[in-house]
Amino acid sequence: MPINFQYLKSILPGIILALVFCLFSQGINNLLAIEIFGTPKSPISTVLIAILLGILMGNAFTPRPGMMVGLDFTQQYILKLGIIFLGIRLSFEELIKFGSIAIPLIVICIVGVIILVKLLIKKVPISSKMSYLIAIGTSVCGATAIVATAPVINAKKSEVAYAIANITLFGILSMLIYPYFANYYFDAEPLFIGLFLGTSIHETSQVAAAGLIYDQQFNSPETLNIATVTKLIRNTFLVIMIPLFAFLYNRNNVVKKDYSIISIFPYFVLGFVAMIIFRNFGDLFFLTPYNELWLDTVKIIKSSSKIFLTMAMAAIGLSTNLKDLKSMGYKPFVVGFIGMATVGLVSILTIEFYINFLN
Repeated sequence: MPINFQYLKSILPGIILALVFCLFSQGINNLLAIEIFGTPKSPISTVLIAILLGILMGNAFTPRPGMMVGLDFTQQYILKLGIIFLGIRLSFEELIKFGSIAIPLIVICIVGVIILVKLLIKKVPISSKMSYLIAIGTSVCGATAIVATAPVINAKKSEVAYAIANITLFGILSMLIYPYFANYYFDAEPLFIGLFLGTSIHETSQVAAAGLIYDQQFNSPETLNIATVTKLIRNTFLVIMIPLFAFLYNRNNVVKKDYSIISIFPYFVLGFVAMIIFRNFGDLFFLTPYNELWLDTVKIIKSSSKIFLTMAMAAIGLSTNLKDLKSMGYKPFVVGFIGMATVGLVSILTIEFYINFLN
């Protein structure tokens, strides 16, 4: 297949801009740590700086249309590559251990949020389609879930845009606040903090960023690993939830909407698992005969995952238009805020139950 140089030319400016913001954010992080606070580590993580700087600059100076193609590419593909690369940190045992604990918590959180959002429709007058979109976006995997659900319930473009803006806003707020809140509430326990971040924050990118913020601030790579595994397992529930929502919405309608499991499955989850396999087989076969080369390879992949995720956060920040959010009205955001608070509360209660009765 020939290389499409025209397409490469169109995406490069946006990718380079995201990379510049990533490097600049790291520079600010180092400056804060060394020159201002005089500490080995800045109290503000590189990822946090990247997204806040992106939002600030993206709204003060609107990115040129030519930049947006590359920024979109960074959010969609470089982000997923960064998440896949996170798999290099994990062993099979950790995947099974964290996954077995996470699945019951995920199910409870999903059910709790969907029930509450459905009840809120009666109190806050928004369309049933909007409520379905906000419910699945909050409980499963953010904008991806919204876009996948929209065709099966025949949602309007404006409703999809509202729901995505809703999820983006409260997901970013959760991403910025929850790492610090969780560290305080769960007394710096990596397992519980990782489970909380993985079950309570909407988007995969936001969970990965929150885990990375926590790792950078509190030196806990285990928390990042647990949060990522939990969120990726949560994403696979999309395969169950889309048919369920299609049935619930269309059960009284004559016309049924078609949907494809193949088209909605989050395939980068398989890439994440493949990276775990790569790491574990690599440790088995290369650790002794090619010790230094293998360890350098692992280190490069780990560093690349952080760079790619920070680039993606910068791209998301640069693409977030605060004026668009303001113009959308308050009612859907009331539901979104309550949904965010609910999934956080249900997550905490479920983890507390696990701590007190199952741990």
